[in-house]
Amino acid sequence: MQVTLSAITHSGLERTNNEDAFTFCPDISQPNWIHNASTISQSLSSLGALLLVADGIGGFNAGEVASEIAARAIANTFTIETATQAVFSNDGQTKKRCIELLRQAIANADKQIGQHILSNFHTVGMGTTIVLAWILPQITYIAWCGDSRCYLYNSHEGLRPLTHDHSYVQELIDKGEITPEEALRHPDNNIITRALGDVECSSEPEITSLPTQADNTLILCTDGLCGYITDPVIQQTVQTYYRHPDKCCKALIQLALDEGGYDNIAVGVAHLANTQLTFLQKLMNLAQ
Repeated sequence: MQVTLSAITHSGLERTNNEDAFTFCPDISQPNWIHNASTISQSLSSLGALLLVADGIGGFNAGEVASEIAARAIANTFTIETATQAVFSNDGQTKKRCIELLRQAIANADKQIGQHILSNFHTVGMGTTIVLAWILPQITYIAWCGDSRCYLYNSHEGLRPLTHDHSYVQELIDKGEITPEEALRHPDNNIITRALGDVECSSEPEITSLPTQADNTLILCTDGLCGYITDPVIQQTVQTYYRHPDKCCKALIQLALDEGGYDNIAVGVAHLANTQLTFLQKLMNLAQ
C-alpha cells in the first residue's frame, strides 16, 4: 500500500505569529521527521507512518513554543525501538502496546511543556491541543487532546469526523443546547476542556482506531479550519482533491482564508492507495 503525506500551516490574515505546528514521518522504520511544508509518497512500512498537527494556546505566553515542543516530543518518542516493541509485541497484545505508546508519547509532550514553563516563568499559561494519526498496514490509530480534529474521507462514504472535540461548545452540542452550526458563531467557542501543558485542563488523550484501507484519506486540522468552516463545505473540497494531499492541504487552507483567516491554520492529509492503482494513475497522468 502507498501512503502520501502532506502538511502545511498558515498564520491566517489577522495574526502576526503562528502558534500552529505539524510534523510527519512517512516511515518510522527509517525516521525522517518533516517539520516544514512538504509532500512525500512511499510504500507503507511495517512500522507505519505518523502525521500530527498541534494548535498552541497562550498568545503572548508562547503558544508556538508549546506546539513545537509537543511535535518534537512525539517524534522523539516514536523511535524504531519503541515502535518495534509495540507493533511486534511478543505477548500478543499489539493493540494494547500501540495504545500505550501513543499515551506515553502524549504524556512526554505534556511533561516537556511543563518543564519548559518551570524554567521560563514568562511562559506560564501556554499549552497546546494535539491530534495525530499513526497509520500501520492493518490498523490506524487516532489520538487527540483538545479541539484539533481528524476526519476520514472515503469516496464511497464521504467525510466523517473520527474525533470528538474536547471543548465547551461541544459539551453544549452534546446536551442538545446548540447546533454544530451555532457552535461556529458561539462567543465561547475558543474554550477547550483538555490540552497539553495547561494545568487548568486535563491532558488525558482519547484514542480510537480503524482498519487501514486503500482509498482512505485522513484529514487532520486545527480549529483555524474546522472552527470556521462547516463539515459539508470541507467535504466539497476534500472530495475534489483527496487523491492529491498537497493540493488538498492548500485548498483547505484557502477555504479558511476566504472565510476571513481569523486564526492560525494547520492541515495535514494522508492518502492511502493500492500500489498497483497508484502506478496506473501515474501512467495515465503521463499520457495526458
